[in-house]
Amino acid sequence: MAKETLEQKIKRVTGESVEISEYDPVWQDRFAAEEKHLRQCLPAELIIRIEHFGSTSVSGLAAKPIVDMVIEVTDEDRARQLVPEILEPQGYDCFWRPRGKRNEPPYFTWCIKRNNQGIRTHHLHFGRPGFKDAELQFRDILRSRPDVAADYAALKIRLSREYGNDRINYTDAKGEFIQRTLESC
Repeated sequence: MAKETLEQKIKRVTGESVEISEYDPVWQDRFAAEEKHLRQCLPAELIIRIEHFGSTSVSGLAAKPIVDMVIEVTDEDRARQLVPEILEPQGYDCFWRPRGKRNEPPYFTWCIKRNNQGIRTHHLHFGRPGFKDAELQFRDILRSRPDVAADYAALKIRLSREYGNDRINYTDAKGEFIQRTLESC
């Protein structure tokens, strides 16, 4: 079988559906298990910290049932080379991707982990210290402001109906709410 090209890989993963689930406390356990796994298989000196972020990290919040993790690393170039070498043979999809919409720095290594049925379970974001500070700040706002979390959940449910087969536009459509929240809190 021919090796998948980067374009084929991107088309495959961006074409997967967006589904929102009620909060599941097992997400915290999935984070802890994956953190342990990463600390066991990656060099200790590469990892600075690992944080659970995104909607699955907010108790009670409806979410895509995919655990988002920030892994801050000491050396982005080394992570870019080493992380796919270690994780892709274990079945992860790994990409070197830009932080925003444009194909320009800053970049980070992003990996998708799946269960035995091929369903996404984790998104791993590897980058330099502070590269996901805004997302971590947004997580903290959602954890401390149930009213904002409820509004965000309603928005995500609506957007999942509108963009159920378009992960890129689903994510982009949440951006205004996130930015407005970060500016007002």
